[in-house]
Amino acid sequence: MNKLNRFISELFREICDVVWSLYKIMIPMLICVKIAEELGAISILSDWLSPLMTLLGLPEEMGLVWATTILTNIYAGLLVFMDSGASLTIAQASVLGTLLLFAHSLPLEAAITKKAGVSFSLSIIFRVVCGVVFAFVLHKLYQGLGVFEQQAQVVFQLTPTQDQSYLAWTWDQFKNLMMIFVIIAGMLLALKVMRLIGVERLLARLLKPFLKVIGISPKATNMTIIGITLGISFGGALLINEAKRGQIPKRDVFSAVMLLNLSHSMIEDTILLLLIGADFISIFWGRLIFSLVVVAIISHGLQTIEYWKIRKAI
Repeated sequence: MNKLNRFISELFREICDVVWSLYKIMIPMLICVKIAEELGAISILSDWLSPLMTLLGLPEEMGLVWATTILTNIYAGLLVFMDSGASLTIAQASVLGTLLLFAHSLPLEAAITKKAGVSFSLSIIFRVVCGVVFAFVLHKLYQGLGVFEQQAQVVFQLTPTQDQSYLAWTWDQFKNLMMIFVIIAGMLLALKVMRLIGVERLLARLLKPFLKVIGISPKATNMTIIGITLGISFGGALLINEAKRGQIPKRDVFSAVMLLNLSHSMIEDTILLLLIGADFISIFWGRLIFSLVVVAIISHGLQTIEYWKIRKAI
């Protein structure tokens, strides 16, 4: 009984900590988005991003969802998505999910990777380009095969109110924030259960051979796996520490960071995007395989460059 009470107490404390940290970002962001909407900036942003959204088979308003996610985090992007009341097919939800997974929280996460030795601008450009490329591949694949054309089942979607007053808007945002609280509580509970039954350890075992193949040394493997499963903040912090100590070759640090740029928080972030009806295989296995292939090309390219530099020196 004591263990259960401690488990519940720790879970509740963790939920409150995570929710409070997110609300401090999301509430000001929601206010800024509302002000931008009133000033007409939202329509301008949508116009800028509409060609890209059209190219990817998405409604124009999804550009705002992605822009919000890029600047803040996936939770804030989901709030904007819920507020839009958009109806997507499974294919569209998967394409949108891909964009959000590859490019989110860029100012914060690019600052972390910069400390590990990868430039701020390179991380941002790399993630945005890879996100668009993979989203385009998925869109064309779905379109060519004619699959996932049925409507996506969105969890916790609200019906937009017809009342345009600020009071009604405030009430809608309050309901959205409460839904985010429920989502976070359920997700953290699921993560704890998966950790207890060994899902993270299983994923780590599956990934180790692939990390070796793409050229990431054993010294960097454990830290990379931590980043892939728990997030770039955890794995990146460990890589930063080891890079400063010179314990891991710079090439391995670079390859590991580039992999984390594309695939981190694989469990948590995937659960979030399943809530908008995205296809699991596409956003989990598809994202992971694409990331491993891209980083394998980068890693082996760096090895080739080093080889020829040594040859020339001789």
